[in-house]
Amino acid sequence: MAPRRTPKTPHPALLYPAAVDRRRFLTHAAAVAATGATGWSVAQVSGTYSFEVVRVRAGLAGLRAPLRIAWLTDLHHGQYVRTASVRAWVDAALAEAPDLVLLGGDLVDQHPGADADESLVAELARLQAPLGVLAVWGNHDRSRFRRIDGFERALRDAGIDVLVNEGITLRDDLHVAGLDDFRVGRPDLRATLAARPDAGATLLLSHNPDVLPTVPIDVGLTLSGHTHGGQVVLPGVGALYTSSEYGDRFLAGWVDGPARGYVSRGLGVTSLPVRINCPAELTVLDLAPVA
Repeated sequence: MAPRRTPKTPHPALLYPAAVDRRRFLTHAAAVAATGATGWSVAQVSGTYSFEVVRVRAGLAGLRAPLRIAWLTDLHHGQYVRTASVRAWVDAALAEAPDLVLLGGDLVDQHPGADADESLVAELARLQAPLGVLAVWGNHDRSRFRRIDGFERALRDAGIDVLVNEGITLRDDLHVAGLDDFRVGRPDLRATLAARPDAGATLLLSHNPDVLPTVPIDVGLTLSGHTHGGQVVLPGVGALYTSSEYGDRFLAGWVDGPARGYVSRGLGVTSLPVRINCPAELTVLDLAPVA
C-alpha cells in the first residue's frame, strides 16, 4: 500500500489516536453541533434519514454501449436503520431503470436492530435489472456474523450474487470484480482481478476505498463507500472522522489513487443516528464508451 499522504494542515481525524472508533468522533461532533445550535445544524440533523439521488456521468474505456448503474452502499440495516428506509431506497433505485444494480457492503450494521434481517432481504429481493444485482461485503457485514454463509445464501436466494475476491463477465464489454472487505475480510486483489478479459471494461467493487493505491491503473473504475462522506461534516472543520487510513483523501465523489474511483457517501448511519452537512446518497452512474 502506498504511504499515507501528509496534509499541509493535519486533518482533524489524524489528531486523534488511530484506535479511537467512529462512535467517539461522532459523539464529539454531535456535542459541538449541540453547543452551537445554529439553523444549519438543526436542519442537517433533522434530515438524517432523507437522501439524495446523485446522478453522475463519465466515460469508461472498453465499453461499447452505454451502461446505467444504481450504486447503493452502507445501508446499515440494524440499530438505527429500519426496513422502511430500505424500502424507499429500493423504490428510488428501481425508478431509475438501471441496467445493473450494485450493493457496496455494510448491508447490515454490526449491531442488530428491531427489524429482522429477513425483512431487509425481502426488500432487496425487489431489486431487478437486466444485468443483475451484485454485492460485496463490508466490515459491518463481516463483524455481525460469526459465519456469514447463511446471510450469503439468503441473498443469493433473493437474486443477489455476492462477489468475494472474484469477478464475473456480464456482457462482452463489461467485467465486474468484487473484493472482500479490506479491513476485516480476506481481500485478495490479484485473485479478484485474475479472470478479467483482455478486452472490454473492468469495474471493481471494494467497500473500502483504501484499496485504491494498489489498484492497477488499467482498471477503469473502482466503486466504494465506507467513509459515509464523514457522516458529520462541520463548517470550517470538515469531516471529523472518515474511517480511512488516508484521512479525507478518499472522502467522497470522484477520487484518484492513482486508479480512478468513485466514493459514495452511503445511505445509512452507524454509531450515532445523525448526519450533519453530509446527506445520504443513492448513486446513479451513466457510463459511456470512450471514443
